[in-house]
Amino acid sequence: MSTSEQKLAVPDELGSPQAKLVYLTLLEMGEATANELQRLLGLSKLTLLPILSSLVADGYAQQRKGTYVSR
Repeated sequence: MSTSEQKLAVPDELGSPQAKLVYLTLLEMGEATANELQRLLGLSKLTLLPILSSLVADGYAQQRKGTYVSR
């Protein structure tokens, strides 16, 4: 199955639409900085940073040297 044919699954634990959006974007991109995600998604840092922290704490992403990586 090619990458374009893969279905992206969103964990049920991600309650907010913004968290789902950030999660799916990280899955699609593989990795991104907070600044890249902010520009791409149009979210403020006050919204984005807690979502990223939550994704890392819940094991859905990793933070490496300022870059967030999907798991």
